[in-house]
Amino acid sequence: MSVFDSPEAVSSAARDEFVKSAKAAIAAKKRFDVVLSGGRTPENVYRSLVKSDVEWKRVHVWFGDERCVPPVHADSNFHMAAGALLSHVPIPAGNVHRMHGELEAYRAAEMHEIEMKQSLSLDDGEWPRFDLVLLGLGADGHTASLFPDSTALDDDQQLCCATWVEKFKAYRLTLTYPVFDNAAKVLFLACGADKAEAFTLASAETVSAETPPAGRVRPSSGELAWFVDRALADAVRR
Repeated sequence: MSVFDSPEAVSSAARDEFVKSAKAAIAAKKRFDVVLSGGRTPENVYRSLVKSDVEWKRVHVWFGDERCVPPVHADSNFHMAAGALLSHVPIPAGNVHRMHGELEAYRAAEMHEIEMKQSLSLDDGEWPRFDLVLLGLGADGHTASLFPDSTALDDDQQLCCATWVEKFKAYRLTLTYPVFDNAAKVLFLACGADKAEAFTLASAETVSAETPPAGRVRPSSGELAWFVDRALADAVRR
């Protein structure tokens, strides 16, 4: 866990991590595959990347989850990322791999899985190896659209799935645990004292019956990091 004085400092550190990961991946294999998250802190990260020296033509952007709404909808994670970053940098349109939330949920999940397999040249049964995955933490312990008691929690076959989220009475699209767990690096961004309990359970050394969805993300051959703000860290210590 790395603690920063404010949410803005968390965003700044995450920006630096993004740039470092991008440059390393591009130097090694001429391509950087990153999974973006929704949320206020990630949005600030994206805005700060607009003037970075990332080689955007070699960046491929993916999303950890999406709401079942059109891409111009205010609730769309793609819409947020486009407004904060993607429409301001010279990234080729074909390098932005959004989930098609405007389609029927199961069809959208199927199409996104096909796109991942094609773009990443995956064989049957092979999981993608993303260079960097950005994730957030909800006060209820969810991350991406892996919510407590949602159907996606037990999906270890698909790359992307449609999951029913009871608290919203709606379907969401989300990448699955095996995808997150195969990443080279997973970076959680968490800010606010209201997330103290969820963070304590999610960041515990071992997984137990009390572990919330976010805590079940455990990269098998990659790095897991938490960037949190002082308010959250202080609340955890109380």
